[in-house]
Amino acid sequence: MPPKVSAGILLFRRPGGRLEVLLAHPGGPLFARRDTGCWTIPKGLPNGEPDLLEVARREFGEETGHEVADVAADPSAVPIGLGTITQKSGKVVHAWAVEGDLDPAVAHSNTFELEWPPGSGRVVVAPEVDRVAWFEPDAARMRLIEAQWPLLERLEAALADS
Repeated sequence: MPPKVSAGILLFRRPGGRLEVLLAHPGGPLFARRDTGCWTIPKGLPNGEPDLLEVARREFGEETGHEVADVAADPSAVPIGLGTITQKSGKVVHAWAVEGDLDPAVAHSNTFELEWPPGSGRVVVAPEVDRVAWFEPDAARMRLIEAQWPLLERLEAALADS
């Protein structure tokens, strides 16, 4: 069975010359009390779509409530390719970085249904992402899924080279 594939956008900004990245905290009861090591870049599954950058853009919109073009510093700029990483689950994540800004207070996510508690027969509706926030790189590493750290490192390297 081939691995699951996901695609996402790492939004970044540089207020006062310091790097900050926008991360998403997963919604639902499983992550309600967790903070360290569970945040992620906004990302999702392709659902049969062949263009993974377009999937990443769509998923960013679904998970933040804002289109990439609306929050990008330069909507015509080519996103920075961050390559792929493989998470513990085996899921392969393709990622791009875009410079821009988004007010976390106005972000909102799509929702999903989940049986909670498991086996109870009770279905709850939860946001896919319950909040987004800006973090400087060291704080981002504390919160990010460890497998996604290389995406942040690749962004830092790309910005250092430009």
